Amino acid sequence: MTGLVPAPRRVVAGSGEVRLSAHSRLYVGTGAEGVGHWLRTVLWQATGLPLREGRELDDTDGDGIGLQLDPELAPEEYRLVSDPSGVLIEGGSAAGVFWGAQTLRQLLGPDAYRKAPLGRDRVWGVPHITVEDSPRFRWRGLMLDVARHFMPKEGVLRYLDLMAAHKLNVFHFHLTDDQGWRVEIKRYPRLTEVGSWRARTKFGHRASPLWEEKPHGGFYTQDDIREIVAYAAERHISVVPEIDVPGHSQAAIAAYPELGNTDVIDTTSLSVWDTWGINQNVLAPTDNTLRFFEGVFEEVLGLFPGEFVHIGGDECPKDQWRQSPTAQARVHELGLVDEDGLQSWFIGHFDKWLTARGRRLIGWDEILEGGLAPGAAVSSWRGYAGGITAARAGHDVVMCPEQQVYLDHRQHEGTDEPVPIGYVRTLEDVFRFEPVPPELGPKETRHVLGTQANLWTEVMEDAGRVDYQAFPRLAAFAEVAWSALPAPATRDFADFERRMTAHYGRLDALGVGYRPPAGPRPWQQRPGVLGRPIEGTPPNV
Repeated sequence: MTGLVPAPRRVVAGSGEVRLSAHSRLYVGTGAEGVGHWLRTVLWQATGLPLREGRELDDTDGDGIGLQLDPELAPEEYRLVSDPSGVLIEGGSAAGVFWGAQTLRQLLGPDAYRKAPLGRDRVWGVPHITVEDSPRFRWRGLMLDVARHFMPKEGVLRYLDLMAAHKLNVFHFHLTDDQGWRVEIKRYPRLTEVGSWRARTKFGHRASPLWEEKPHGGFYTQDDIREIVAYAAERHISVVPEIDVPGHSQAAIAAYPELGNTDVIDTTSLSVWDTWGINQNVLAPTDNTLRFFEGVFEEVLGLFPGEFVHIGGDECPKDQWRQSPTAQARVHELGLVDEDGLQSWFIGHFDKWLTARGRRLIGWDEILEGGLAPGAAVSSWRGYAGGITAARAGHDVVMCPEQQVYLDHRQHEGTDEPVPIGYVRTLEDVFRFEPVPPELGPKETRHVLGTQANLWTEVMEDAGRVDYQAFPRLAAFAEVAWSALPAPATRDFADFERRMTAHYGRLDALGVGYRPPAGPRPWQQRPGVLGRPIEGTPPNV
């Protein structure tokens, strides 16, 4: 009946409805003021109903909405009751009330997601219902790569709204890579003057012969970042910035050549990379590089107040370090066994540096190589193995295996799929993803903070392509991250598909260019653009 996504823990349906009108009031208790402002704003936009302030809960007179805290509930837990007395949403914190308000918006129907009323008479009804709900994981994340293809600020704000609508609460903001540097650092202006744009862009997989022969770029000013972080906080989403070191760094080296391995190559000849893959040009393991990135991170910490800072640490080829007398001298000086140890030393330096400032380092699972930094958490992307190893060693883990939840992977084996990358990961495949591997015992499972879906944008040249790859699969992922689902094989996908029938209407109202169940629309296809499909079932590694 309700078509709620993600599925709540408990739903009890009644037989009537609460009808909102121009006389309806919104009562907001202490601690829920921000949620009240958000809800009044979005419902005014969609319905035209003013929802004037109710001074007491009884002011709702049976056709209004109440928002308040209940200290008996867990912080993100909520209870929504719609009955003849009105609609009451209670949460253990403002976050819990906010997730309950998101459920209320779903109950009002797809048109509640529009930016203006449709101009026709309609009744806004909330069915009599009780919903009791809370999330399975504290980390319910989406990683958006804006380095490969830049997404303007308004697009980022839109994705924060889409995350909030699906009760996702961690935005992993991938800001730097070989192909672009996207955040203003005032003490190092060339990072954006030089590093934020490239002369041209590979179109399709790196083996494609096609190029887009025009400059591509953009960056966020520090005020843009402050706005994004504040907008996310209003929606109870924390933002985790990623500044990639010591690999994926050609854009930084192009801006400041002294950061590269100058005793191996002429770093002054490097430009921002215009193609895809693993780049051999990595940071030099020197004191100068450490001081430079300490300066970068000092400004980053001033912009992002959250607990975690992501430092990448993935796909760092060691060839230049093997050839570099400077790097080899550092290996000898530190008494390291090999270059993997050198990377571990590099990561460990920033782990200590961030810890001293009250923050926590998180990195991709390559930071396990050469020994894991003591306070570090791990984003387990190459499969489950890195996360299992880290959890068994007492480190916190976010599960995001590429074989399961990399949403840049193709959605169907059909030839119409645009720029097909990786394994086929259908809506049902994502719905049956299980973040916690059975190899972990109860004590180790406590280290699984949660899970995250990743959107790498090498072959996503605009917002429409990002939408196509993300949706509807992100809705299935959100249910995995939020809901207490049974074992993957026994999950009721037919019920999820039924609820998605209603949810597609919400996505339509939001203007999301999702992949339709029947396949891509003509304008979503990219005929003739080479991808890199991988056949068969992805390994469970």
